[in-house]
Amino acid sequence: MQLSVIILNYNVRYFLELCISSVQKAIEGLEAEIIVVDNNSSDDSCQMMKERFSHIKLIENKENTGFPKGNNIGVAQAKGEFICILNPDTVVAEDTFSRILNTKNWQLNTGIIGCKLIDGTGKFLPESKRGVPTPWVAFSKIFGLYKIFPKWRAMNQYYAQHLTENQSGEVAILVGAFMAMKRDLYIELGGFDENCFMYSDDVDLSYMALKRGKTNYYFHETTVIHFKGESTVRDGLYMKRFREAMQFFYKKHFNSERSKFSFFDVMTKVGSFSFSIIKMFQGKTVLKSKPENYIFVTEKEENLALLKNFKVNEVNSKIESAKSKERTEFIIDLNTISYKKAILLMDANKNTHYTFKMLLPNANFLIGSNSSNERGEVIFLL
Repeated sequence: MQLSVIILNYNVRYFLELCISSVQKAIEGLEAEIIVVDNNSSDDSCQMMKERFSHIKLIENKENTGFPKGNNIGVAQAKGEFICILNPDTVVAEDTFSRILNTKNWQLNTGIIGCKLIDGTGKFLPESKRGVPTPWVAFSKIFGLYKIFPKWRAMNQYYAQHLTENQSGEVAILVGAFMAMKRDLYIELGGFDENCFMYSDDVDLSYMALKRGKTNYYFHETTVIHFKGESTVRDGLYMKRFREAMQFFYKKHFNSERSKFSFFDVMTKVGSFSFSIIKMFQGKTVLKSKPENYIFVTEKEENLALLKNFKVNEVNSKIESAKSKERTEFIIDLNTISYKKAILLMDANKNTHYTFKMLLPNANFLIGSNSSNERGEVIFLL
C-alpha cells in the first residue's frame, strides 16, 4: 500500500465530515487507506462515521489520550509505505497526495514533507514552515523581532522567512496539521512523544528527524485549508498546556546548555506565558456584522434550491477574483465545484471583506471559518 492517512478527531464532527469527503477524492487512483482515531468525542462523530463512512477504519478510544498517543495508535495500524498525519479540520485538494508522493524531494535523507496551509479566509498560515525554536529564535518570536527585521537571518528564523509562502525548500519544523513521511521513519523516531500532551509534538518530531540527519521540506505546490483551532477552546487549560509544551521542548532538547542560554530560558518562560495569554484572548469570538452580499459558486444554477430560504444575491459559475468591496460571503457548492477549485478561490480572494462557507454533497449544512483565532461556523439549512 502506498499511503495511510491518519486523522485524529476530537469533537469536530462536521469538520471531520468535510475533511474525509476531501480525502476520499484525493486518494482516488492511489493504493491508500484512511484511518480515523477518535479521542473519546462527546459529539456524534463516531455515529456519523458509522453512518456515512462505514468503509473507513475507525478506532474509538475510551479516553482522550492526547495528540501524540492518538496518532501513534493510528500509525500502529497503518499499512502504507508513506503516512500523512492530517488534522480533522482540514480540506485537501484532489491532487494533494499524488503531488506529495510524486515530488522529486523524496531523497534518501528526506525526513518530513509539509505543504502550504491557508486558513478559512484564504490567508496563508506562517506556521506551515518554521525554524527550530531555540531560545534565541523563541525570543525573536515572542518580542516580535521577526516582524521588525524580516530580512535579518538572526531574526527571521521562527517562520522560516528565507522562503516565501510560494517557494519550496528546506525547513526545520513542520506543522502537525499536515505531515507526510515514510512510515518506517515515523517508527524509527518513536512517533510523537507521548510525554507531551499537545502543541509541541510536531516541533519535537520534526526536530528528532533533523537529529537523525534527515532533511525536512516545505512543498508549496499543493495548498490545504486548515481551519485551525477547531479541536481546542482557547481557555485556561489551553494556556496551561501551551506554556507547558514550550517548556517541554526546551527542557528536552536544550537543557544541557542551560548555563549558556539561562537568560533566554527565563525570557522563553516569561514569553510563553504572555504569548499563551494573547492566544487565549485572540480566540474569543468577536461579533461581526453579517455579509451584505452572498455569492453562490456553483456549476449548476438549479442547485440554488439546496439553500432554500438562504438569501443569495448572485450565482457565479466561474472561479475568479471578486471585485466587490462590500462584505461578501462565498457559498461554494462542493456538489459541482472541486475541492481544488474551492481552495484556489479562497486563496485568490483573501481579504478582510470576504468570508467563505462550503456546501457538502449530501449534507444539510454550510461550514467554514471567518477567523483562524475563533471556532468555525456550521449553519444548518432548513
